[in-house]
Amino acid sequence: MPRVILASSSPYRAALLRRICGTFDTETPGVDETARPGESAQALALRLARAKANAIMASGAIVIGSDQTAACGSRILTKPGSVERQIEQLRDCRGQTVTFYTAVAVAQVDESGTGDIETHTNITNVRFRELDDEAIKRYVALDPAIDCAGGFRIEAAGPVLFDAVTTTDPTALIGLPLCWVSDALQRRGLFLPTPATD
Repeated sequence: MPRVILASSSPYRAALLRRICGTFDTETPGVDETARPGESAQALALRLARAKANAIMASGAIVIGSDQTAACGSRILTKPGSVERQIEQLRDCRGQTVTFYTAVAVAQVDESGTGDIETHTNITNVRFRELDDEAIKRYVALDPAIDCAGGFRIEAAGPVLFDAVTTTDPTALIGLPLCWVSDALQRRGLFLPTPATD
């Protein structure tokens, strides 16, 4: 079985990958995530996913890089970083449809240095309710998701903020589209799911 490396320090992505692949390593890729001038949210997510996978390339290993961006109209939403910014961002999203781009790159290099990389981007549309300030503050008090794009966690209390979520893969909104990742790993010789080995 080839070694699997998740090129991410995200606990959310690690928890997702653990559902299908019980044993893998994690490494922080150290990639600058700053958007380039004029770069769209979708292009940014895909570029960073590829860059993260490429940064951790190891002979014989399967490396998974992923990134997620969100856009409200033409504006890219960031990880809030503070409760105050989370409240402000959720106010901006009320009554709007926010599109999340979850990009993933799976790369592998053999002993001769020959490698390949596959990429995929999942698109998820989240339609926010017309939220009043008190509802937003109640949510933030319960779930200060300042380290998540958009400022919420769908796996926590986030669904109270939405009218609808449209996607082909519900795991993508958490941070890693497992349907596609499962296919990519199995094409590279893994028999999934694999149990954890402690």
